[in-house]
Amino acid sequence: MKVTEVPAIAGAYQFEPERHADERGFFCRTFDADVIRSVGLDPDAFVQDSVSRSVRGVLRGLHLRSGAGEAKLVRCSYGRIFDVAVDLRKDSPTYLGRAFFDLSGETQTTVYIPAGCAHGFQVLTDTADTSYKIDRPHDPSEDVTIAFDDPELAIPWPLPVTSVSARDRAAPGLAEVLKQREG
Repeated sequence: MKVTEVPAIAGAYQFEPERHADERGFFCRTFDADVIRSVGLDPDAFVQDSVSRSVRGVLRGLHLRSGAGEAKLVRCSYGRIFDVAVDLRKDSPTYLGRAFFDLSGETQTTVYIPAGCAHGFQVLTDTADTSYKIDRPHDPSEDVTIAFDDPELAIPWPLPVTSVSARDRAAPGLAEVLKQREG
């Protein structure tokens, strides 16, 4: 498995598995505790696995957790997504850095997003399954959402947004969220 640091977000990593393909399809390892340890992460810290299924044009995000935050391993297990992370850690050398990833079921690449970063994605294929390993149990009272179309972030979503949750559509802009987090 090839590991690459993500320059735009300190502490973020991209994990690209080695695919073994033949006439039956392919096989690859999508999680390897030793590889996770090799970059200083604790593989045992992940306590929850989740999956979402979405259709073309759906946008989910931008989400993060208040309090201690939430680190994630994100992978598109089927289909293809445009994945986004935004560094909102005030003490980070990459504060407000943005990183964009093309994740697909073909590559099975996984992205590690550190706690304190917002995350979102848009589906680029008819259907896509997005898998997450999360390092804390979900507590809805800690959910924070930032407007996906915030002009300060200017995220270049590749498709027109066909569907977004009511919560995501009503989300405040980045400046308001940052102000709330300080107060």
